[in-house]
Amino acid sequence: MVSVGATSSPETLTVALVVPLQGPAGIFGPSCELCARLAVEEVNQDHGVLGREVRLVVVDGGAPPHQVADEVDALLSAGTVQAVTGWHISAVREVVAPRIAGRAPYVYTPLYEGGERAPWVFLTGETPGRQLRPALSWFAAELGVRRWAIVGDDYVWPRRSARAIRSYLDALGGELCAEFFVGLGTQDFDQVLDQLKRSDCDGVLMLLVGDDAVAFNRAFARAGLDQIRFSPLMDENMLLATGADSTRGLFAAAGYFESLPTIDSLDFGARYHGRFGPDAPVLNSLGESCYEGVRLFTELARRADSLDVRRMTALSDGLGYDGPRGPVEVRDRHLRQRVFLAAADGLQFDVIHRLC
Repeated sequence: MVSVGATSSPETLTVALVVPLQGPAGIFGPSCELCARLAVEEVNQDHGVLGREVRLVVVDGGAPPHQVADEVDALLSAGTVQAVTGWHISAVREVVAPRIAGRAPYVYTPLYEGGERAPWVFLTGETPGRQLRPALSWFAAELGVRRWAIVGDDYVWPRRSARAIRSYLDALGGELCAEFFVGLGTQDFDQVLDQLKRSDCDGVLMLLVGDDAVAFNRAFARAGLDQIRFSPLMDENMLLATGADSTRGLFAAAGYFESLPTIDSLDFGARYHGRFGPDAPVLNSLGESCYEGVRLFTELARRADSLDVRRMTALSDGLGYDGPRGPVEVRDRHLRQRVFLAAADGLQFDVIHRLC
């Protein structure tokens, strides 16, 4: 655990920031931490939360899920933290959320498979109905792509997303012609690519995390395959690691891209690089989500005038504010937001369409 202001006092309010510092998603960790730090500094400049200065304790969300849950539980039980947020995979959330058990608000920031029902969990990320469904419709209408293969990591987000994808394709008159699930941390995709070569799919829908997606993209390009690739989890870090020679025909969907040409996005980028310098970790949707997590927690606490989770939940619907993604609003503990489709152009994303 890396600590930033790890002690708590009546004058401070400490938030556990659960972000990956190892494993396939470790590539996102530095951006996530700096974006959350920027949010905390801005909140504190605006009188903090309930008159208290906000601080962070960083927990390694890339550790095994039960280890992460043990650490969060210990911090809450000791009174060291009063809230939890951060980007980490759904396999971690599914273990952490029950351990929190309503003792503190938990703002979960990644895109995810949908369906989280715990009333103490607030969710800022994109869900399949607002990300995958409109994207598949766009590919069918604009590019004629209706036959898809899924390549995903083998855990809850890809598996449940695949179920949703089948129903979306059925409604579009499309087809899921192949599914491949690999263990987290997979770097060898030769067998998957051999089968993709023999398939007649038009596109490959990637449900891979971090370094796994980078390895797949590189191998895909080396194999000479030419299907389009689409991922709901492909950020600027992964694009850089993939390399310009391996990004042709690659698309992504998210609520935020560094290249998003809006005043809110450009202002956020200027503040980020103004604070951390031109050589700071690249901005991306995953890092920005951690900024959003701190911001949403702040807005919930201010509206409720309390840290009581039941009061936050009761007053959360309709809560809205403007942030890097533009105007957002809470509905049923989920953040409603615009979602955009982008095409890779070398080592950058070109935002080409608003999906919703």
